[in-house]
Order: sequence, then C-alpha cells, then structure tokens
Amino acid sequence: MIKKHLLPICLAFILLLSFSACNDIAPENNASDIKVSSSVTALGEGETSFVFSVVTADGEKTVFNISTSKKYVGEALKEHNLIDGEEGQFGLYVKTVDSISYDYEKDGKYWAFYVDGEYALAGVDKTEIKNDSSYMFKAE
Repeated sequence: MIKKHLLPICLAFILLLSFSACNDIAPENNASDIKVSSSVTALGEGETSFVFSVVTADGEKTVFNISTSKKYVGEALKEHNLIDGEEGQFGLYVKTVDSISYDYEKDGKYWAFYVDGEYALAGVDKTEIKNDSSYMFKAE
C-alpha cells in the first residue's frame, strides 16, 4: 500500500524540482535590465498615433509617441529620421535606429522589429499602422 502512494509523491516532487529549476534560469534580456528614459517624446501630427520604443544593446530604452497620416510604420519613422537602412529584396534592412547603428556583419548585432511585444511577421516598411499599437526596435 505504501508503494502505491509513493509514485504520485515522487512525481510531484520531480515536477516541483523542475519548476524551481526553470525559475532559476534568467532570460537573456529581462525587464530589470532595461533602463527606461524618464520622458516620452511626442512627434508629428495626424489622425493615427502609436507608441514607438527603442531598446539599445546596453538596455537603454527611449519612448516616442508618434502621430502621423502615413499608412506604414516605416514611413512614419522615416518621416522623423528615426530609422535608416538599405533597401533589399525583402524591403528595408534597418541598420540605424534613433541615430544608433548596428550591422550584424560587422558587430554581430542587429535591430529586431516588434509589434505589440511580439516579433514582427513583416518588415517595418510593410507593417500597416494600427491606431494605439506599439512598435519597437530592439538591439539583438
């Protein structure tokens, strides 16, 4: 009878150990590593607005509130000289964001584009602006 109850207890103990082990693993860029600037910079005029964030390789975060009449995120960011890059077969390859340049071939870092906290499925120049959405370029 003791053996019958021992198996579920052992399984529960193993599960508990696995959860605690997972909690000890620190994510590569956790929220505490990001240093947010003290203010939000408002740019532009237009009927559509969105939040745009820039997170550098050092974890510095700058936030902009963009208002625009443009249709695509890339157009709105270019309008305010917030992004620059090279045109390629898949669209704009962003190498510079908010005057900070990364080139994967030279320094192993690149600008990753996120929409509402998720890795973007399309490039910045192909992503239509949705009112009150958030967009981010993060150095990776």
